Amino acid sequence: MAHIHKVNGQDYVIEIFEDHYLQGWKLEKELLSKKSKFQQVDVVKTKSLGNMLLNDNLVMTSDRDEFAYHEMMAHVPLFTHPDPKNVLIIGGGDGGTAREVLRHKSVASCVMVEIDEVVVEACKEFIPTTSNELDNSRLELLIDDGVKYVAETNRKFDVVLVDSTDPIGPGAPLFGEEFYKNVKRLLNPKGVVVSQAESGWYLKENQQSLLSVLKNQFKNIGLYNYSNITYPGGLWSFSWASDELHPIHDFNERRVAESGLDFKYYNSKLHTAAFCLPQFYYNSIGEYINI
Repeated sequence: MAHIHKVNGQDYVIEIFEDHYLQGWKLEKELLSKKSKFQQVDVVKTKSLGNMLLNDNLVMTSDRDEFAYHEMMAHVPLFTHPDPKNVLIIGGGDGGTAREVLRHKSVASCVMVEIDEVVVEACKEFIPTTSNELDNSRLELLIDDGVKYVAETNRKFDVVLVDSTDPIGPGAPLFGEEFYKNVKRLLNPKGVVVSQAESGWYLKENQQSLLSVLKNQFKNIGLYNYSNITYPGGLWSFSWASDELHPIHDFNERRVAESGLDFKYYNSKLHTAAFCLPQFYYNSIGEYINI
């Protein structure tokens, strides 16, 4: 069950992050509390952010700000790749990343491998803002272990999106060397892998570890940032890895305008600007990146 605390007589849902950071939101209603085979899954309705998904009492997404994460994860690689047809999503049980991928007309097939069916069903019922394309005919949704899938599949992909939780519980193997060796094996030429890459404020060691793994496998390594209002510190990152494509040099912003797509967060200027990092990031991870 999510952490619920009273403050001045009002109920708040509370997230305690890394034993040193606490944040909370005014609670209107508890919608779901269920223990899956892998984690505790909760959905709550909040006053300011709408419905919110928590896994093991950590906020995963909310109605109010989900678009920042999902648009930046999907559109940066998909507008850089010259012709993305086949996309693989590892994780992403809320459906938001798949929703954004499927907005691209070039995408013929999107495979989404999510380990926890309870998360998928919870979002289908309570968070339609993210889950509304999970029945799309171009989406193949597999309830399976993503680590196992990339080790065993013979399919090839243009873009792989690792939409994972933090490197704890079921998300831990998605930050490992063996996983990314297998990801590289299934990428087509010009293939790109973008991954959820934690916080430079609070989890710089995790960023260093992930980028070190990617550097061992790929030539072009970068980190780019986005901001939202639910993740601790507000500034979080995605990693970029590819042998051939560079997210700035190979990006043609005319493709964004010509797509006719409307966005809430992503745009062509932000695409390149997001790779400009604060100096403390370079001090922490500069040895691992070349973008």
